[in-house]
Amino acid sequence: MKPVLITIAGGSASGKTTVVEQIFKALGNEDLIIIKHDDYYRCQDDISLEDRRLTNYDHPSSLENDLLLSDLKKLLNGEAIDKPLYDFVTYTRKKETEHIEPKKVIILEGILALEDERIRDISDIKVFVDCDDDLRFIRRLQRDINERGRTMDNVINQYLKTVKPMHHLFVNPSKRYADIIIPNDYHHDVGCKMLIRNIKSIIKE
Repeated sequence: MKPVLITIAGGSASGKTTVVEQIFKALGNEDLIIIKHDDYYRCQDDISLEDRRLTNYDHPSSLENDLLLSDLKKLLNGEAIDKPLYDFVTYTRKKETEHIEPKKVIILEGILALEDERIRDISDIKVFVDCDDDLRFIRRLQRDINERGRTMDNVINQYLKTVKPMHHLFVNPSKRYADIIIPNDYHHDVGCKMLIRNIKSIIKE
């Protein structure tokens, strides 16, 4: 059986990872691969750390979608891949890669995962996790300070300069391509259960 590709997009800190974790709990790692779009941020070893910080990471050009598309097609064809890994502290790719074997379900997760038509075309289920802008900003502020070593000023400046305008220019418009929209302002249980049922149904078919 050809693997199922589920593409999950949504604004920064909208709760995409939480939705993916719910699916993972329901299906288990024997049948499921999770691909983070973030790992396909372009390698920036050739520029200084200061210049790396200035990159607009919310613009589609910051991602190497040609490589992602090639890797996804290999997995869908039953071939293993060596996926890049991204380091948010150094703002570039890690030296090591992650070896991934094909499985029944592939989940691609990222803010711009539905922006590229080529990726949409090979996706079996397209999902958008929707969340209030203010709540997303609070979540992002907490995450980036606690997990990614950012300062409050750095997070606020980046949000106002690139994250917010790019969200309205690229991320939010991609919602119209979604098969399922999961609201995540307060809870997401019903949407997740519907999605999990759909996935199990496709696998059985």
